[in-house]
Amino acid sequence: MTIINASNLVKTYKDPDAPSKLFNAVDDISLAIESGEIYGILGPNGAGKTTTLEMLEGLKDIDQGSAFINSINVQDEPYKVKQIIGVQLQANEYFDNMSLAELLNLFSALYDINNDPIDLLKKVNLEDKAKANANELSGGQKQRFSIACALVNNPLVLFLDEPTTGLDPQAKRSLWDLVLDLNKTGMTIVLTTHNMEEAETLCQRIAIMDYGKIIAEDTPENLILKHAPDKPKEVVRGNMEDVFIALTGHGLRD
Repeated sequence: MTIINASNLVKTYKDPDAPSKLFNAVDDISLAIESGEIYGILGPNGAGKTTTLEMLEGLKDIDQGSAFINSINVQDEPYKVKQIIGVQLQANEYFDNMSLAELLNLFSALYDINNDPIDLLKKVNLEDKAKANANELSGGQKQRFSIACALVNNPLVLFLDEPTTGLDPQAKRSLWDLVLDLNKTGMTIVLTTHNMEEAETLCQRIAIMDYGKIIAEDTPENLILKHAPDKPKEVVRGNMEDVFIALTGHGLRD
């Protein structure tokens, strides 16, 4: 069953280098994401990944096209959509004088839901930090706490925007395990990432974006076989990083 259906999405901005001109940050893309899928969106900086997520989440207006989540029209009923999705942003700010448990109670109240904050913290392995403030957490702990916040409404779909950027290998793997555990409960997860190993490990399907367009979409296995079948001497074949470079013609932009 398709839980996210987006057709011909367009987002237009003024060109920062020529304010009299416009450019499409997202340029006529369509997505069909299945319920229970982990779906990845890859692309260089400026490819339109985050803007695409923000339109699906109802955080940015859709200039052209349409998007439905669980058959709810994102443009017409953005608040209804927000009831069934969870969003982990690239950066989060929290009240410094509130503990993690208090913050989760606050976010739950915004949804008019009663949650046990300890249960939410257990899901992300942070129950021992219930009385700590967010500024006392490590980078990996902050990312896991941001996911706990996104889970307060028990979402059908969880959006993760570059969830492991800046994390050390141990924290990164811990977060991967969390994503896989959440997906095992049936949760649909849509993530953006620059980490090719992450995409290959977590995602059942991947869309690769460049200059606002989707230039390839398939399983990691099929993308590798199609776009990076030739192997370096030490391995049998290419990997998702080779696919990315083959399709976009360049490495990651700073």
